Amino acid sequence: MSISSSLNAGVAGLGANATRLAAISDNIANSATFGYKRVETDFQSLVIGSNGGNYSAGGVRSTTQRNIDQHGSLVTTSNATDLAVRGRGMLPVARSSEVGVGNGAGQMMLTTTGSFRTDAEGVLKTGSGLVLLGWPAGPDGTVPTFPRDTSDGLEPVRINVNQQTGEPTTQISLGVNLPATETGAASSGDPQQLSVEYFDNLGKSENILVEFTPTIPGTGSSNEWTMTFKDSAQGNAVIGDYTLTFDASRASGGTLLNVTTNSGGAYDPATGKIITTVAGGPMEIDIGQTGALDGLTQLSDSFAPLSISKDGSPVGNMTAVEVDENGFVHASFDTGITRIVYQVPLVDLPNPNGMVAFDNQTYLPSPASGSFFLWDAGDGPTGDVVSFAREESATDVAEELTNMIQTQRAYSSNAKVIQTVDEMLQETTNIKR
Repeated sequence: MSISSSLNAGVAGLGANATRLAAISDNIANSATFGYKRVETDFQSLVIGSNGGNYSAGGVRSTTQRNIDQHGSLVTTSNATDLAVRGRGMLPVARSSEVGVGNGAGQMMLTTTGSFRTDAEGVLKTGSGLVLLGWPAGPDGTVPTFPRDTSDGLEPVRINVNQQTGEPTTQISLGVNLPATETGAASSGDPQQLSVEYFDNLGKSENILVEFTPTIPGTGSSNEWTMTFKDSAQGNAVIGDYTLTFDASRASGGTLLNVTTNSGGAYDPATGKIITTVAGGPMEIDIGQTGALDGLTQLSDSFAPLSISKDGSPVGNMTAVEVDENGFVHASFDTGITRIVYQVPLVDLPNPNGMVAFDNQTYLPSPASGSFFLWDAGDGPTGDVVSFAREESATDVAEELTNMIQTQRAYSSNAKVIQTVDEMLQETTNIKR
């Protein structure tokens, strides 16, 4: 009977609008929750059809969908390890309870934002117990190649705030002017000395003594020097000996004309560099190319170390940690050096809305979401990582309140239908009196 179907349709309407109200209340309750993705309710009609001249109401049913691909606005914070994803992609995390069991990094879950801070063991995790996952870098700061279609290789990002580190010196550049007057026949021939500090493999300070001895001719000027390198770590043993000849022409006066290797690593005129060996291993010393003014020169009457530069650093303590836009975790030390210790990838899926939602704004890939892939942040379809930032809730309170008014009216109307059907059924029962 069609009047009975009206009653069923009214009951279905009450249920569908109750579901919509539940989604609205959840959205409003989480309007201040960082990273929250709003839930949307859709209605679909159920059509039973008609039989002859009678029509039977099919009613309505509701479905809910969490819009995981919708992003809220980013807000700045004062914590360097507050992270948010700007654009497509999600951060890999795991529950700290699973990580604490010791069975590896735990099951990989995904989120778009988090306020990560170090715990007692130096692990970056949120107050709700989500641990940030990343690929560990090697001692030289480079990240090895890991598989991209699986979470194997990801591990909790652990920051050892008590860590000390130093970098050995592997390259020295010498910008020194030698006095042209010292290569004349009347000169004393006294050597010019320069001590350059370097740091060995254990962070200790050592020195390379560079000695320049002029060649004194019988008449005129030789424009020639003998350069020797001595290593303090080897008891001032000579590790290189070279004869330097400088150009006296008008066009290139004062620049290197020729370098003859007497002992030690050979001079490369194409790069202007010498590879010699100190106690800790090879050392690259840049004295400049022939014909150039950026290395060793011979001008005027003064010995002047104009530019001495080198890499490496003494042992220092970690002072800060930051994450750059490409997901690299940088540890800064009080010696001024910065080293990459982890890389946090961004995870992308064909259908983010197909993931399974869990507590704390985390999501788990599912067959409906498709296979995931781990990208370098800023590469492929993914966006970048923003530090000192959180993602706000995707809820628009004004829109939700408007939807609540519509839902309330629809619910009342369906209740009125049920009341009307009840009155009509009452009239039907009153026919027999």
